[in-house]
Amino acid sequence: MATSIRGKNPDPGWGPPREIRAYLLGKVGVTDTQSVESDVLVRDKSRRTLLDASRFLFTDLTDAARSVKPSYYFMMRSLLHSRIDTGLPSQSGGEEEDVNVYLAHLLQAFGDSAYFESSRPYLHRYDHEVFDRLSQSTDARLKYKIYKTNADFLLISIGIFDNPSQTLMGPGHGPAAAHRAGFEPSEEATIGRGRTYYQFAYEYSQLVNRKHPAVTDVLEKLSHGFDRYAQILAHLRGEYLDLIQQFSQGEIYHLERSVNREQLREKLHELQDRFLDAYAVWRRSGTEEDRKMMLAAAEALRELDPNFKFDLEQPGDSPAADSDTDPE
Repeated sequence: MATSIRGKNPDPGWGPPREIRAYLLGKVGVTDTQSVESDVLVRDKSRRTLLDASRFLFTDLTDAARSVKPSYYFMMRSLLHSRIDTGLPSQSGGEEEDVNVYLAHLLQAFGDSAYFESSRPYLHRYDHEVFDRLSQSTDARLKYKIYKTNADFLLISIGIFDNPSQTLMGPGHGPAAAHRAGFEPSEEATIGRGRTYYQFAYEYSQLVNRKHPAVTDVLEKLSHGFDRYAQILAHLRGEYLDLIQQFSQGEIYHLERSVNREQLREKLHELQDRFLDAYAVWRRSGTEEDRKMMLAAAEALRELDPNFKFDLEQPGDSPAADSDTDPE
């Protein structure tokens, strides 16, 4: 069952199933997961739909029973293993376990297209777009959402997708977008930007999240350790998500050509066989119907292979059929 967050201004959200919550409380040591979960939401203003994380499932192949578990469990387990693998375990005393819960929920959210739709109104690819938006509002909650959402996407862009240019946020806006594409920020600049955004989100969170102070602490930790968490997520990307680098346009072009070339070769062989079969049938029967079918097969072959030559003579003669090309 999903966790319902109650308060003065209730928001729809999701929480880990009971067995995962027990794991977090008993094994990891989190004392207040609900307040962290309340800020990682999939919002639906029209229906305010409560989503259930258990509808996203995976099969644990390391389990002999091949049991099906919620994908939140996979995200949390992969995150904890990545911490150990990179030599960056959670700090003693449980000081970072709330960050683990937040990051696991964030990874879970990126598996749901509804999260992208709910985040779209707050996303901006460039700093000046963020500042222009903020300068037009005095709403502390809106500023908090803008800073936190953009910081979350920056962290995932670098850590999971190895993409400091933040194309997850869209192609940009305005006539200068194409020109700016050649001057994308470096990874170091993006890390600095994400750290700053989390710091601003932390400051505004102190104003708007007084009932759930745990998320405020998480944002401060993400600001101070942004590069560490990006490193952990980068390891998770390669070892547990098995994501590959994005193909370049040139690689895609050559891949399409090789696939199309193979399809063309198979199609040509199929039409050649079809023509030869139709020709053999016509030579045996000599009927007008079989002659038309043979001519149709010859025409189809000629459309694909312009070098194909066929001269129809009398049934008793030997027609000349020649197809001397094969697509490279």
